[in-house]
Amino acid sequence: MTRDPDSRTGVAPDASAVLARERHYSEFFGHAPLPERFGVILGNCQAESLRLVIDAPEHRFARVPPVFEMDAGETARLHEVVGAADIVVSQPIRDDYRGLPLGTQQIAAITTARMLTVPPVRFAGLHPFQAAIRVPGVEGDPPVVAYHDIRTLAAAAGIPVVSVLGPDAVRSVGRSSIETLRERERRADVRVSDLFDTVTADHARTVNHPGNAVWLPLGARVLEMLGFAGETPDPGRPLLDAVQAPLVPEVVDAWSLPDHPRAHWLVEGVEIDDAEVRAAHAAWYAAHPEFVDAAVERLAPLLSVWRA
Repeated sequence: MTRDPDSRTGVAPDASAVLARERHYSEFFGHAPLPERFGVILGNCQAESLRLVIDAPEHRFARVPPVFEMDAGETARLHEVVGAADIVVSQPIRDDYRGLPLGTQQIAAITTARMLTVPPVRFAGLHPFQAAIRVPGVEGDPPVVAYHDIRTLAAAAGIPVVSVLGPDAVRSVGRSSIETLRERERRADVRVSDLFDTVTADHARTVNHPGNAVWLPLGARVLEMLGFAGETPDPGRPLLDAVQAPLVPEVVDAWSLPDHPRAHWLVEGVEIDDAEVRAAHAAWYAAHPEFVDAAVERLAPLLSVWRA
């Protein structure tokens, strides 16, 4: 299958990268046979983490690309795969996502598979300075890490903010995340918010990358709802840990964590000083003032917590 040019750059992917990707998703692309009975999990990068903790020999869950990577040809193939599946687990996806029929309701209309929806998980209580957003009309992400620090963003906008939050404010940011998650649960089948009743450093690597402390019990919950007995498969490694944000002292204090604070980022295991990240982002904001204006508006509730 030949991929369409990237919608953001208009450039076709390198042939070797395409081949490596097709091998990674071998069943989806037809390089390996699909199981006789199988399910699929649809969504963003969190979908693959969930798949890793529910895929088991007694009932396979085939690996499929995240929906934000799919082009028209892959969407057509997804419809074929979903049509053959007996279970579809999906994050709620709006109709005509990125101009393609990838919406949860659109998928439900073309399959007789059992459908189960799981809300996307974001938790800012461990990283109360952080946001993961895109602004329409602004292509690309800031360098080094694709996350925004509200303090750096505020400085670019000329808005005075405090340098650190007190414990009550940190916990308030966390509670706000949980309230948002509860709202998402009302449109989904699986509850997740109670998994944050006790917070550990393993609950989130970044604001949108939960850790194994979420994935293992969530996987067990999904399997139970699907009627499968047995233990959740252990992935044998930390999930979604390619990028890990700093763990600052005020967060450790706010949640009474046993962990030592960590001032640096970890990106693919490499330590990167937070000052380096913030300097690179400040330069990017200077080159993208339209992003700063839109982001300040969208992040107004978080910004209000940090205002001096």
